[in-house]
Amino acid sequence: MTDKMHQFERKQLRRKIPEFNVGDNVDVHVRIVEGEKQRIQIFAGTVIARKGSANRESFTVRRIVAGEGVERIFMLHSPWIEDIKVRRPGKVRRAKLYYLRERVGKATKVRERMSFEKTHGRKRKDEEADEEVPAAAQAESDAEAEPAAERR
Repeated sequence: MTDKMHQFERKQLRRKIPEFNVGDNVDVHVRIVEGEKQRIQIFAGTVIARKGSANRESFTVRRIVAGEGVERIFMLHSPWIEDIKVRRPGKVRRAKLYYLRERVGKATKVRERMSFEKTHGRKRKDEEADEEVPAAAQAESDAEAEPAAERR
């Protein structure tokens, strides 16, 4: 019995989930049904919590509308969610950002997480080593290195 439940749950999982964390500013594209018509509405805000696992995983998004805080909880694998786009990655040191509920105005801002490339204008040395060098470019660099070795 439980094996069948696990198989059913695995089928329900969403295939393409963007990587996002607590503190990120996201756009959640939600399918809304009004009578016979369907449309997509975008709920933009800051992810303040993620919880659960597998097909029960959910996340909470908070935004300010007309001076009032609005939070909405989304099931990550829900068929009503069309897309999730990360607008700005956030730099936070907590798993849950419930403290933002008491904050007002600019105090609700979360610092942006900068990549090494943005802050230093170049990639890390370990990232450069990971990049594959095309075979033609490798052959050219090898040919240039040989005469220098013969001179010594």
